[in-house]
Amino acid sequence: MNTEKTRENILSGNTVLGIEFGSTRIKAVLTDMNYLPIASGSHEWENKLENGFWTYSLEDIKVGLQACYKSLADNVKETYGIELTSIGAIGISAMMHGYLAFDKDNNLLVPFRTWRNTCTGQAVEKLSELFSFNIPQRWSIAHLYQAILNNEKHVKDISFFTTLAGYVHFLLCGKKVLGIGDASGMFPIDDTNNYDKKMLFHFDQLVKEKAFSWHLSDILPEIAMAGEKAGFLSEQGALLLDPSGKLKAGIPMCPPEGDAGTGMVATNAVSVRTGNVSAGTSVFAMIVLEKMLSKAYPEIDIVTTPDGKPVAMVHGNNCSSDIDAWLRIFNEFACLAGISLNKSDLYNMLYTKALEGQADCGGLVSFNYFSGEPVVGLNEGRPLFVRTPDANFNLANFMRTLLTSAVSTLKIGMDILFKKESVVLDKLVGHGGFFKTPEAGQRIMASMGVPVSVISTAGEGGSWGCALLAAFMLEHEKDTSLTLPVFLQDKVFSSMEVKTLKPDLQDVEGFNSYIQRFVDLIPVQQSAVNCLKI
Repeated sequence: MNTEKTRENILSGNTVLGIEFGSTRIKAVLTDMNYLPIASGSHEWENKLENGFWTYSLEDIKVGLQACYKSLADNVKETYGIELTSIGAIGISAMMHGYLAFDKDNNLLVPFRTWRNTCTGQAVEKLSELFSFNIPQRWSIAHLYQAILNNEKHVKDISFFTTLAGYVHFLLCGKKVLGIGDASGMFPIDDTNNYDKKMLFHFDQLVKEKAFSWHLSDILPEIAMAGEKAGFLSEQGALLLDPSGKLKAGIPMCPPEGDAGTGMVATNAVSVRTGNVSAGTSVFAMIVLEKMLSKAYPEIDIVTTPDGKPVAMVHGNNCSSDIDAWLRIFNEFACLAGISLNKSDLYNMLYTKALEGQADCGGLVSFNYFSGEPVVGLNEGRPLFVRTPDANFNLANFMRTLLTSAVSTLKIGMDILFKKESVVLDKLVGHGGFFKTPEAGQRIMASMGVPVSVISTAGEGGSWGCALLAAFMLEHEKDTSLTLPVFLQDKVFSSMEVKTLKPDLQDVEGFNSYIQRFVDLIPVQQSAVNCLKI
C-alpha cells in the first residue's frame, strides 16, 4: 500500500465508510477508491434481556456508534498521522428485522425489540395465513401485529417504525428510509420493488376495527434501491458521530441496509444462482433465486438483494454463542494449568481439532439454542449436550459436534431448497467468525453437500459490504447503467483470492446421520425448555 497516496485520499475525502451494528460488535471500515480497507474501528456491545425482551437501549446505540467511529478515527491518526475530517460517502448497516416504534415527536414508544425475540407466534400464524406468505417471528410486521394482539397501548401513537439500520441512518441524516433488502425484512416486497399493495390492504382491513389514525403504508420507511442517494450527513448527525467536531457535514449516504444484504455484497453473491452464508452469533444463508419458490415454507424467508432480486433466506437464531461458552471453559482450564493462550490461538487449535472427529460426531449431539429457533418450532432455547453411554466421547468428536450443531438448523432449511425446490447454486460463499480458522468451518459447512468458497476479504464482513454499497452509489451516479453485480464483479472482486472446498462424500453422509439424530432429539430440547424456566 502506498501510504502517502492513502494519506492524500483521506485528506481529500476520496474514501467511503461503512458502519455495521452486529449482535456483539459494532464495526467500521474505511476504504479507498480501490475498495480496499485502509482503516477500521470497533466497539463491543451486548444485548440485554429486559422484561422478557432482548434489547439494546438507545443510549447503547448512540454510545456504541460514537465509540466505534472514534476507534476508526484513532486508527487513521495512528496509521497515517492525520485527522479524519471528510469522507466521500457513508453507509449504515445493522441486524435486520426487529421493532423500533416512534411517536410523532420521534420518541421511542417501547424498548427496541431485536430480531432475537421469539414472542410473535400468534401474529405470524395469522399473518402467514392471511398473506399466503411466510412471515417469520423476527420480522417487524410480526412484532407490530403481536403488539396489536396484546392490546399494547403504544400502538395507537405510532408515527413511524423501522429497523436498527433505519434508526441510525435517521439519526445521522434525518431521512426515514431503508434499502430494499432491509425493508423486505419488515414487510413483503412485490415485483415492483415496493411493499406488496395487496398485503398492505389486507393488513389494514385486519386491524380496521381498532380505528388507528394510521394506515400501515403511512408508518413504514420509504424504500430505496442500491445506487440511490438516501440523504446527507446533517450537522447534528456529524456531531453525533464525531462529538469532537472534526468531521464535516454534507457527506452523501447510501440506503441503510440489513446485515444480510451487506453480507451478500461482501461475498459478491448478489447474482442469481449465487449464495452466501453468514455465520456468527446467528447463522443465515442467502440464496438468490432464478424463480420464486413453488409455495411458502415456514422455514424459509423471502427477502431481496440490495438491488431487488428475490432471495430465499434460511435463518437460524443461534450459531456461535454455545461454542464461545464452551471455549471459555477450556480457557479457564488452560489458565488453571498455568498456560496462557490468546483467543485466536485457542479457537484455531480447537476448531482444527474438530477436523479429526468422526464425520457423524461419534454419537454425540449438541443443541446450541440460547434463544428460540422457529425453524424447528421452538420459542425458547436451552443449550443442551446429549450422548449415549457408548458414544465415542473424545475432544475431536466433542469439537466437531459443537461446530456441526452450529449449522444444523441451517441445514434443515437448506435441504428444503435443494431437495424440494431443486434450487441450483453456482457458488456458496462463507463469511463470519465461523470461517476464520482455515478449513474447519468451511469443511463443516461443505458437509451440507455444496461447495463452499471463502474470499480473502470476506473476514471484513458487512461493514466492508456496506462501504461497497456507498462506493457503488458514487459510481452509479457517474454511470446510471452500471449494475450492482457488474460493479462488484468487474471493479471489486476480479482479482481477489478465492478458496473453494468441495464436499467430501464421507463428511456429507456423516452430517446426514448426525442431522437425523438432531431432529429426533428436538422433543428433548422442548422438554428442557418446559422444565428449565427462566
